[in-house]
Amino acid sequence: MPTELDSNNGILIRIMTVADYQPVKIFMGGNFYNGEPLCASSGEDVQKCYEKENDEYHISMIEQGTCLLAVDENNGGRIVGLVLAGAQIPSDLEKHRKEAAAMEPNTWGRIAVFLSKIEIEINLFKRYGVSKILYSHITNVDASMRGKGLGSRLAAALMEVGRSKGFPLMIAYCSSYYSARQKEALGMECVYSIAYADYKDESGQVVFKPAAPHTHLRVMVIKL
Repeated sequence: MPTELDSNNGILIRIMTVADYQPVKIFMGGNFYNGEPLCASSGEDVQKCYEKENDEYHISMIEQGTCLLAVDENNGGRIVGLVLAGAQIPSDLEKHRKEAAAMEPNTWGRIAVFLSKIEIEINLFKRYGVSKILYSHITNVDASMRGKGLGSRLAAALMEVGRSKGFPLMIAYCSSYYSARQKEALGMECVYSIAYADYKDESGQVVFKPAAPHTHLRVMVIKL
């Protein structure tokens, strides 16, 4: 598959390489962690939570050739968007459960527990009879580019990468109202939804309290 996937209005979408990771990490620090609803509403510097482990996880996905970078060719190749995505297999359900259970109760740990409970409950491998899934982990677009269709272009390009690599299914856990709406417009189906107000800790306290309209986490799926 070519490394350059889509070019329009000076914005090139290409396969991300490991050499891109340091500028990608800086970009996410200024655009993702302060914008993603669960992180932004936490009051923590979430990028510092399990930073080393997350770096390793992100790099492992980049090495699979399933991560995308959008750059502005008219502005010195400045990063304006990205997707971190990678393969998941059935044994990951138990692996993620154990990892989440061992995490500290910081924001990233709480998110890991939340997502692990959901993926075990819905078990998309069993539901769809598949042995691997392309998991769209993080999609992030520069604030200056939002509302211009770049997120949709990135998601569509990732679907093509998934098809080229033989993935039968692509999934995304959308914590943002806007990301879920965008993916629905691309043909992804919401197969699970939970209101943040209904997810509580052992003492009955609501765990996540992002601002409206981010009221639900939605699991979006499309057959490739």
